[in-house]
Formats: sequence, C-alpha cells, structure tokens
Amino acid sequence: MIRDRARRWVDAFMTVLFSSTGAVAIVFIFLIFLFTFKEALPVFTDPEVRKDANLAQFFVNAKPAEHFEERYVWQPTSEQPKMSMIPLLLGTFKSTFIALLFACPVGVAAALFSSEFASRRMREIVKPVVELLAGIPSVVLGFFALLVLASWLQSAFHFTYRLNAYNAGLALGIALLPIIFTISEDGLAAVPRGYREASMALGATRVQTAIKVVLPAAVPAVFAAFVLAFGRAIGETMILLMAGGNAAIASFSLNDPLRTLSATIAAELGEVVFGSAHYAALFFIGTLLFAITFISNSLGNLIIAKMRRRMQGDAA
Repeated sequence: MIRDRARRWVDAFMTVLFSSTGAVAIVFIFLIFLFTFKEALPVFTDPEVRKDANLAQFFVNAKPAEHFEERYVWQPTSEQPKMSMIPLLLGTFKSTFIALLFACPVGVAAALFSSEFASRRMREIVKPVVELLAGIPSVVLGFFALLVLASWLQSAFHFTYRLNAYNAGLALGIALLPIIFTISEDGLAAVPRGYREASMALGATRVQTAIKVVLPAAVPAVFAAFVLAFGRAIGETMILLMAGGNAAIASFSLNDPLRTLSATIAAELGEVVFGSAHYAALFFIGTLLFAITFISNSLGNLIIAKMRRRMQGDAA
C-alpha cells in the first residue's frame, strides 16, 4: 500500500517536472523571438530607421541597374546604405540546396546499409562513427573546408573562386549527415520485421526488400530527417561564414562566393551602431530566420502526419 502510494507520488512529480521543463523551453523560445522582433520593430515604426532601412529595398528592386548583381546590393555601411536581402537569401538557399543534395542521399544510403545490410558488429562501428560527426564543432568543419576542401575542389574542377557555394554546401552537408543518418536509421529499424519476411517469402532479394518495402515504410521518418536537416542548414553560421567566401553577391551561379542570413548577423552585429537602421535590419534578418524555420517545420509536421495517416489507411 505504502509502496503503491510512493510510486504514484513519484509518477505525479515526474509528470509535473517534465511538463514544467517543456513549458519553460517554450516560454524561452517565445521570449527570444519577442526580443528579436522588438529590436527589429523600428524598421516598421521609426521614421529615421525606415528612411535608411527601407522595406521596399529589402526584397524588391529599389533602383534600376543594368546587371542583376547591381540591382540588389547589401552595403549597409556605405554613404547611401543599400540593404537588399536578396543576396543573403540567395546565398542561404544556394548553400542549403547543395548541402541537402549531398547529405540526403548519402545519409539515407548509409542508414539503409546500417539497418539492412551491415552485420551487428559492423553496425556497432558505423553508427557511432557517423554520429560522432555531430560532436565536431562547426568552426572545425569550417576550418577544414577553408583550408582543405576548397583546395581539393578547385584543383579538381578549376573553379574561379576557392570559396564558393559548392565548397560551403558540401561542408554544410557533412554537418547534416549525422541528423539524417540517425533519424533515418531509427525509422528504418522501427519497420516491423514481418514486412521483410513477407517480401522475402514472395521471392524478393534483400536489395529489393530494402528499397521497395522497408524504405517506403520508413518515409515519414526519412522526411522528418530532411525537415530537421533543412532547419539546421538555414540556421548554420560558422561553416558558411568561413567556407562560403563571405561575399553578399546577388548571383544564381554556384561558382560565386556567397553570404547567408545567419553569417551576416554573426559578421556584423558585433560592430553595428546600437539603434541604427543597420542594427534594426540585422534583427529583422533574425526574425526572418525564425519565420522560415517555423514555417518549414510546421509544413513538415503537417506533411509527415498526412503521410502517416495515409500509410495507416493503406495498411488497414
């Protein structure tokens, strides 16, 4: 009787503790967003700030020019400040696209090998080694990309610039591999063994079973890995600051240097004049990053839930 009562008290205490921890985390995230938005608010409300940090030039062509690169410029400290975010958005999405293009197939293939083909001993080696990449600091990966990877790529493909979107994207893709591998491997391992046995009983090979049965059954987990990797790629800073060339160029070419939204905040916020238009614009970039991440995660969760409902309906 006393033992049951103590167990109920412990369960109630742990429930309150976990609920409180989750609530505190949500409150802190909300307060961070609120502070960021408050500091960016002068972009909309302060007349002097609005004069320099004109919302029209953030995303729309403010002045006509002959070349695309000249129409959209990020030069917030010039005599006539130009604060177009088009170069920063292009740099962000170029690096993210290359990183996901590299990390998604490699991460899923590694997870599929670990889950379906590797021996138990091999799996105990491969999985910790891949997950160990998550413990490498971003600045170390950026340093590697700056000194080693950039030289390899330029020697192999004869790029005009050592530091470009390819170099930044591949370095970022290395950082995304542990996320995609771990979540995909867990999703593949969670597929019921009966799926595999039924496929093999019908005459399918191990490769056919892995690709046509197990992988489709784990699609929600694999897609969740892609969504989380996208959010990490959008917010990554040091790798892209060191490996991308740190040049805000409005160019669609992957051979050109780039600068991302997060790298711009890291490079300029420490020296910006407090309360200036440049200061408010940097916090507006932070608010934009929050919005992009929130929207992508929300859409990803909706798509994952829809996938799961459809797969449960098909299984029924």
